[in-house]
Amino acid sequence: MSQTSWPAISIERNSPVPVFEQICTAIRARASTGALPEGTAVPPTRILAVELGVSRSTVVTAYEQLVAEGYLRARQGSGHVVCAMGEVETAPPTARARPTQVETAPAKARPFVAGTPDMRLFPYRQWARTVARLCRSNPQAMFTTGDAFGNPALRGAIAAHLRDWRGVEAAPEQIIITAGATDALELCMRSLSRPGEVIALEDPGYGPLRSFAKAQGLQPVFLPLDEQGATLPPPDTATRLAVLTPSHHYPLGGAMSPSRRSAWTQWARSGDAWIIEDDYDSEFRYAGRPIPAMAGFDPLSRTIYVGSFSKIFSNALRLGYLIAPEPLLEPFRQTVRRFGVRASSMPQQALAEFMSSGEFYRHLRRVRRVYGERRRYLLDRLAREFAEYGTAADHQAGMQTVLHLHPGLDDTALAERARAAGLTVSALSRYCAVPGRGNGLILGFCAFSENEMDPALDTLRALLETA
Repeated sequence: MSQTSWPAISIERNSPVPVFEQICTAIRARASTGALPEGTAVPPTRILAVELGVSRSTVVTAYEQLVAEGYLRARQGSGHVVCAMGEVETAPPTARARPTQVETAPAKARPFVAGTPDMRLFPYRQWARTVARLCRSNPQAMFTTGDAFGNPALRGAIAAHLRDWRGVEAAPEQIIITAGATDALELCMRSLSRPGEVIALEDPGYGPLRSFAKAQGLQPVFLPLDEQGATLPPPDTATRLAVLTPSHHYPLGGAMSPSRRSAWTQWARSGDAWIIEDDYDSEFRYAGRPIPAMAGFDPLSRTIYVGSFSKIFSNALRLGYLIAPEPLLEPFRQTVRRFGVRASSMPQQALAEFMSSGEFYRHLRRVRRVYGERRRYLLDRLAREFAEYGTAADHQAGMQTVLHLHPGLDDTALAERARAAGLTVSALSRYCAVPGRGNGLILGFCAFSENEMDPALDTLRALLETA
């Protein structure tokens, strides 16, 4: 192993470039110019974190990114060493003299935007290699899907993913590619309901869903939540369609109990009704494997399963999907013919190959670990420093948490003051159709490092102190 001395790294605290990316840039530049020859050992993560005055997770994130790019490799029991530069595609030194818009734009998100992935962690180079390989070998696949329901290879990859990760058995022919989860929900409502009919929605719940249901002429009945999840509609409610988030309620968090899931399934079967299961971020469970989907218990007889890649992979691809029971395939196909296909065909084959190659799952495992550390940091600070203002439940899942405020604090007023102070904090009451069902602040943590959350939490605490 080379004994080359380790050159100091300078961190700009006020730079818009994230600290972990500054570390990556410094090591890339030194490796590319030969200042760090092949085999040079980089400092252990704890030591470099102390030297730079940053959290260890920031250094771990930087090293993992460099391993993914081929600049470093991990050696069992020996930390990380520099790779030979012939093993990676190095850019000219001037290419990194000024960060590109792709790298810096995601850093502009303001804490604490909820439900947003950290696109700084996106595997850009691996994705680019997949797209480039596809353009060379099969470019026509980027422009055609061959079926109104979407690319066959992607539908097959999704079927395998759901079988392994969500316990849902479905044929690729049952999968419909959509332009995100919202498009999938819209497709379901257009196919399964008519103006004037009643639709059951969780309260609190996803605001745009309520707006679209009303725009379609549907009459929402709002379902309060208890400790087991969304309650069933009153017996005299004439509804044949319900939208639920059983694996991780939006926005409160928490999973529906097995007994409540069974009750909902029986409700659908006995009333010739349909359940739309919005499984928007269930892969982000930080203790054990994700909770099985409701559709896995129902064998897709009365449940339509809706998923999305916006949370777990990229919010720019605008790709989602739904799984329809076989009796609904023709009604869904008629709706697609009537209103047209909205999902872009270009990224579908590339995403299929990205999933089949294993790169998708390496990325998913990585961001789940990073998000888990950020979640733990946020919850620890809320418990230590915000207890006099509210409480936050740890559901060990999701991309946001809710600080339920004590009586006397107004979440709407606080959210407005936070916005004026440079934060993006959502008021829980705005997610409630029935007044009084929620008073809290929704705090997203995935898109922000500990260094970014730290001053933002100080600002939020100061706002609460003067509320």
